[in-house]
Amino acid sequence: MEDRVLIFDTTLRDGEQSAGAGMTVDEKVEIARQLERLNVDIIEAGFPVSSPGDFEAVQTIAREVRKPIIAALAHANEAAVDRAGEALKDAAHPRIHIFISSSDQHIQHQLRKNREEVVEIAVKAVSRARQYTDDVEFSPMDSSRTEREFLAHMVRAAVDAGATTINIPDTVGYAVPEEFGGLITYLRAEVPELGDSVRISVHCHDDLGMSVANSLSAVKAGARQVEGCINGIGERAGNTAVEEVIMALRTRGDYFGVDTEIDTKQLYNTSRLVSQVSGFPVQPNKAVIGRNAFRHASGIHQDGVLKERTTYEILNPLDVGVPRSELVLGKLSGRHGLRSRLEELGYTLSNEELDKVHESFKELADKKREVTDRDLIALMGNERTAIEETYSLEHVQVTCGTGEIPTATVQLSLEDGSLRTDAATGTGPVDAVYQAINRIVGVPNELTEFSVNSVTEGIDAIGEVSIRIEQDGKPYIGRGADTDIIVACAQAYMNALNRLIAMGDTSRSPEAAGAV
Repeated sequence: MEDRVLIFDTTLRDGEQSAGAGMTVDEKVEIARQLERLNVDIIEAGFPVSSPGDFEAVQTIAREVRKPIIAALAHANEAAVDRAGEALKDAAHPRIHIFISSSDQHIQHQLRKNREEVVEIAVKAVSRARQYTDDVEFSPMDSSRTEREFLAHMVRAAVDAGATTINIPDTVGYAVPEEFGGLITYLRAEVPELGDSVRISVHCHDDLGMSVANSLSAVKAGARQVEGCINGIGERAGNTAVEEVIMALRTRGDYFGVDTEIDTKQLYNTSRLVSQVSGFPVQPNKAVIGRNAFRHASGIHQDGVLKERTTYEILNPLDVGVPRSELVLGKLSGRHGLRSRLEELGYTLSNEELDKVHESFKELADKKREVTDRDLIALMGNERTAIEETYSLEHVQVTCGTGEIPTATVQLSLEDGSLRTDAATGTGPVDAVYQAINRIVGVPNELTEFSVNSVTEGIDAIGEVSIRIEQDGKPYIGRGADTDIIVACAQAYMNALNRLIAMGDTSRSPEAAGAV
């Protein structure tokens, strides 16, 4: 038997058992085709006897997806086995997966039979499945809570009946890694065919958060098939997240000494498709394929990754289909991370320019959790349009609302460091701000254009304001950007006025002399 780990994907069967994760036949086929591109070894397409929809899904996938083994689940009874065999009749590589409970909790309270009756039922089901295909898998459900000697007895009977894969399920997520690995070692010793002519598989649930660890412990003990779902979806707390097992084996080949044949570059796309179809978002900090898996927010981490990726990344994002690592710029980011991102965006700055931009960046980062590329472009737009300031904005405050007169209070600083403050009313908050600024600056002009755009998404989005003012027919452009749109409007107006003062007629209106 080839010494590699087969990946048995049950996203379409056990994954669909997640509450609220129902999938249509077309959606299942779409996911199955993506799983084929991922190069999984076995796709468990459904449970044909459970519903006409599941039967149709298994039948359609069996016809259209030709490379992997297509498995169908069946209770250990004739009707279920026959239905699975019928659904798989057009499959290029069919497998029938038989299951029956093995723990005393299940046998006594659910099946209400004795142990030997259950073994007899299992043997008959495996024998019947062999009439449809030579590839039969048998699962003694709730193996991790089954008395070991009886479990070995049941496994031996299934192997003698013709099972070619024995799957050991931790159905309720009860096992711990050392214990589960020990169970695999025990079964291999008691049933010598396991790991030789019969493949041993594991199927772990995540009720205690140890499904991946249990699966990997089983691999270390000799299991050569791991069952699970993309994104770890499934009944209750979910199944083993197969992408985590795959990348653990790939990354720690020095420890496990065995690998899969998965095309890992398809993992990210597969994860996103399953998320879209199931309606379950992938948690940001999800291992391997979460949004934050390759994002670095700490300034120390960013510095290390920029110098050598492996300082803080044990996985290469390209290996799982993520285009690149992402340095998340925020208040903890240093100059090195900021310079690197700006250079990627096409901006080359001197040290002096970087210091100035970094100061503005820090002010923005205090207002936003994350600073995006478009935020940086807007920030650089502000810096590139900046001119020598005669007046600079220190403070702006507005009051407005239904039944109230919009009023603005503005404070500006002059080149000599002195401050001037004034207030005004207007037809709206922006007009009130501009009227207050006019009372301080006293430069006649006409506002001819005013435009507001959202630079980024979300409630903390940056608003970018562009305006045009004219004096004696000559235009002056001003731009401002801030998470507070009123502040952005004031910045844009000040930018245009400073440009006018620097380049045009600096005559003042008499009102400005009395401003305080």
